[in-house]
Amino acid sequence: MRTVCFFATAALMLACPPARAAEPVRIVFDTDMGNDVDDALALAMLHALESRGESRLLAVTITKDHPHAASYVDLVNHFYRRGEVPVGLVRDGKTRETSAMIRVPVERRGAGDAPLYPRRLHDGRMAEEAVALLRRTLAAQPDGSVVIVQVGFSTNLARLLESDAELVGRKVRLLSIMAGQFPTGRPEYNVKTDLPASRKLYADWPTPVVASGFEIGESMLYPARSIDQDYRWVDHHPIVDAYRAYKKMPYDRQTWDLTSVLYGVRPEPGYFSLSAPGWIRVDQEGRTRLEPAPDGRHRYLIVNEAQRVRCLEAMIHLASQPR
Repeated sequence: MRTVCFFATAALMLACPPARAAEPVRIVFDTDMGNDVDDALALAMLHALESRGESRLLAVTITKDHPHAASYVDLVNHFYRRGEVPVGLVRDGKTRETSAMIRVPVERRGAGDAPLYPRRLHDGRMAEEAVALLRRTLAAQPDGSVVIVQVGFSTNLARLLESDAELVGRKVRLLSIMAGQFPTGRPEYNVKTDLPASRKLYADWPTPVVASGFEIGESMLYPARSIDQDYRWVDHHPIVDAYRAYKKMPYDRQTWDLTSVLYGVRPEPGYFSLSAPGWIRVDQEGRTRLEPAPDGRHRYLIVNEAQRVRCLEAMIHLASQPR
């Protein structure tokens, strides 16, 4: 039996309410797939966790406004034999250019000039609009059952709040978000790219929020040697293709988005500690800080050296796990 929280104090339980016994964590993954390769590794982790019976991927919504992003997510889902997972794409989003990490796998051809990686969304523009998919997905789930992992901009979730905040409050039990830098720091990319959405999300989100700040993933590097060695169980792998296309090999890459996935499914204290409770505020430049408050619903992740070693080992193992 898995429970999602082993913390002792009531305040910590507020930030991480218990899941139903013996039930996989229900995940919605909201990503800016294509802006950085950690999104791809994070999606691979989610498929591994589902294969292990720890989670269930309900839907993927995307805040990068390019068709390749939707096609790439869809082909990754098909690669892991979960092509039924619905994919939603933002409309009028903040980043609209393609990138090599999504374009190269989408355009790779195999025998007979067919796409090397099968998918349903050959044209990513045919993906459902993201907020509509979020609403439909949440409405179909039991109350208080969904964990949303947001690892891109807050565009989709801020629009979801505008559309139906009551639905969010009923269906979501936790938002695990990669955004900000703590306890203080420079404006972080996910926050500042759609600053109005980020400010709205932190001000109005009605459920517990746990943020993985820039400093967490920055301190743990996914090793290029894993890309070279650990994915050889298949001749062609869309995560490897994305990693190699993103930047000249060999390079080790920060694990920002992977940390929010790990916490969302495995919040045990052996991986992370949590800040005191409070309210995360976003200033007009995009800097984040937590105002301590005993009744606050917001926390941020903290890691010590022992946790850092364990986190990185788990993330490498999960991202590279054979399907």
